[in-house]
Amino acid sequence: MKIWNSVRTVFSGKRSFLLVIVTGMAIGFIFMFAGNKVVTYTSTDNYCMSCHVHPHAEQSWKLSPHYDNKAGIIVHCVECHLPPKGHGMLVAKAKHGAIDLYGFLFKDSADYKWEEKRTLEKASKFVYTESCVKCHQNLFPKTLSVDGENAHLSFLTSKTDVSCLNCHLDVGHFDPNKKHEHNKNFGVTATVSAEIFTEPTTVTSFTNFTEKIPGTSLSFEMVAIPGGQFIMGSPKKEPFRKPDEGPAHPVKLTRFFMAKVEVSWDEYLEFFKATSSQGRKEAEENENVDAISGPTPPWGAPDQGWGKGSRPAITMTWKAANVYCQWLSKETGKKYRLPTEAEWEYASRGGNQTPYFFEGNPKDFTSEGFFRKIFGRDTAVIQSYVVYKETSPSQTQEPGSVKENPFGLKNMLGNVYEFCSDYYSPTAYAAYKKGAVNPKGPRKGQERVIRGGSFKSDARDVRSAARDFTKTKAWLVTDPQMPKSVWWYSDCVDIGFRVVCEVDESIK
Repeated sequence: MKIWNSVRTVFSGKRSFLLVIVTGMAIGFIFMFAGNKVVTYTSTDNYCMSCHVHPHAEQSWKLSPHYDNKAGIIVHCVECHLPPKGHGMLVAKAKHGAIDLYGFLFKDSADYKWEEKRTLEKASKFVYTESCVKCHQNLFPKTLSVDGENAHLSFLTSKTDVSCLNCHLDVGHFDPNKKHEHNKNFGVTATVSAEIFTEPTTVTSFTNFTEKIPGTSLSFEMVAIPGGQFIMGSPKKEPFRKPDEGPAHPVKLTRFFMAKVEVSWDEYLEFFKATSSQGRKEAEENENVDAISGPTPPWGAPDQGWGKGSRPAITMTWKAANVYCQWLSKETGKKYRLPTEAEWEYASRGGNQTPYFFEGNPKDFTSEGFFRKIFGRDTAVIQSYVVYKETSPSQTQEPGSVKENPFGLKNMLGNVYEFCSDYYSPTAYAAYKKGAVNPKGPRKGQERVIRGGSFKSDARDVRSAARDFTKTKAWLVTDPQMPKSVWWYSDCVDIGFRVVCEVDESIK
């Protein structure tokens, strides 16, 4: 009897154990089935569109090659905006879902800067190269052009972080301002009936003047910047100071004229029309030594579709900006050039030694930090003087949108980075620590100094002492030409320049 009871107990325990296993498996299958149903349901185009209600999404998708193509194949939202299975799809789905849920609960979609999210920097966080390569396994089809072959070869061999979006940002969502179409009509403008200047402005005294460009109806304001001495660089205790901003050192400058605002598209297009050659190829120079060879026609729309007119001209290379100064000098008979880094900082400060030429602490203006991202930051003062990422709709702005600095200059901080004539070196200031007069920077180098920050910049990077430099190779990744353009950056949309005019010694 005891033996029977023992046997029954053993089998009873096994049945309980088996019951638990079977029940657990059943529940697991139910959850797996339900979970799979949830994953499938939340991966449909309709579900995506119900949340992502920004105006262009569905329409631009249906106009794109991923929807409107000869084969009739539709590439759905999740096929681009999630990695494929086996590459962390569920993790990415949970992450993006959490972001969407947070936005739904705590943000107003009307306040979103949708155009900003169409940029390469933003889009690359929501599109996966693995997903592109999964479908486009043959990167060298018979129909690929030579430029395309060069671009795909660069993609495979590049040691930098290059994604498919660098060249194909408009494939998933149609963009009329395509980068990879040769814009041979660029610079063609409507004829405007206005007074044509025959002579440049004659300058007889060291005062502000309005320069006239002969042969055009264009003019621009030049501001007289008095000579003086200032401390270049930032003190060690300045918030967000970087090592290349020191050591702070005294610099003495002689007087000069500086443009009130950056060179506008109207001005730059006159240079383009006067010096460019539609048939000339990259790296070719004009055989006439007395002529100035200007930019070749760009690929895409250098103005990004934001508009030209008085907006600052952008996306030209340092070489193009420098040649513009040569052309302007020839047209006006004056000596125009890019500012030295010392001249730029002196003019930007407007006689102040604080982080900005206006009152304020960078810590109050920055968007860096968890709590500032949630609760916002103080922009009441800075937005009156600076176009930067917290006040800009992610594009360049008209010069009239901000106030002048003490010297009467606009947009020295923000809007677009500005070229300086100096080569960049992180240790350049060490050579000036005992004082310098009209310093011109290192004698040689690879990249050039850029200053002022842009509409993309945080408040920490639009301080008067903040330094940066060109990244020529990175800014030419998507240029389909071989050799790459020496006139246009394909991947930098927030850089421009302003001019300096040297003072004739006869002027009092």
